[in-house]
Amino acid sequence: MKGLRLDLTVPPPITAKTVALGSRAAPEGSCMPMKLNLGNFMEALEQGADTIIMAGGWGPCRFGWFAQSEADILRDMGYEFELLVLERPDAGWRELPSRLKPLGARTGWPQRVRALRAAWQKLLAVEELEDSRNHFLPRARDKNAVIRLYEQGRQELERCDEPAEMAQINQKLRRSLQSLPQHRRPVPRVGLVGEIYTILEPAANYNIIEELGRLDVECLCSARVTDWVNDHVLGGRAKASEREHILRLARPYIGDTVGGRGQETVGEAVMFARRRAEGVIQIGPLGCMPELVAQSVLPELSVNENVPVMTLWLDEHSGSGGLQTRLEAFADLLRRGPAREEAR
Repeated sequence: MKGLRLDLTVPPPITAKTVALGSRAAPEGSCMPMKLNLGNFMEALEQGADTIIMAGGWGPCRFGWFAQSEADILRDMGYEFELLVLERPDAGWRELPSRLKPLGARTGWPQRVRALRAAWQKLLAVEELEDSRNHFLPRARDKNAVIRLYEQGRQELERCDEPAEMAQINQKLRRSLQSLPQHRRPVPRVGLVGEIYTILEPAANYNIIEELGRLDVECLCSARVTDWVNDHVLGGRAKASEREHILRLARPYIGDTVGGRGQETVGEAVMFARRRAEGVIQIGPLGCMPELVAQSVLPELSVNENVPVMTLWLDEHSGSGGLQTRLEAFADLLRRGPAREEAR
């Protein structure tokens, strides 16, 4: 956005206030992502934003009507703004320039290309940073030191615009993490699958990746922003894609799309099991239809692939204490892994 010379208003980090604002404004039965979206937008509009830019969608998932519904709710509340919906250009990647054209009105094509390239490089750098945290957190004796180093690296990346400097930041972080004392206990690996927003937004998943790391469990994330952009916007041209492989793994259980990432959830669960993950956790917002469909086949998948699977439905009423108890019990189950490995 900065590269496109747009005046950007970033909503503040999600807090209890954000959740409360969105929950009061959302219709009864709305899922947590919609409530958090509304809270984000309300806080940004209060800070002076006059335009909302949001992705669109299609298919059985309710996300397809989020943008228009949220706009109607906010306008009924008295907010005035423009809405720009970026629909997924699955009809063809050549459609992408026309979709992005309103964002580039202040710049020429060279500046737009540079801005998109810089954004892509920063996304890759942030994901590399998160991979380092996910690997070292469960192995380090001092968990807080890992989180401090990760936050420091994230802040440095936020201020950085040069790919070479981004690489240096990640290399420095990895060296710092490697220097931390490590314990020698076994570290089981868990594949995290489910609805993409719930996986990517810590406020929506109650910091499940960090919580698992503090329990000495490594979290393998299935959902990445770069994978989604690569598969659905860039036609798999920016980097190697596993999407077709994942969908093939899902077809014995779910043969066609069910909206959202329901089919991917099943395929990724199979993939993690076959890549020797000790367990799989499915997470999603309460009432998410695609993930409910995926959950219906996970018991059979768990037996066929000999992998423990746990499903967590999350909303604003989910208690962190109850969630912690379930994660601790699942981590204990995974540590009783030798018998399972012999069975496999």
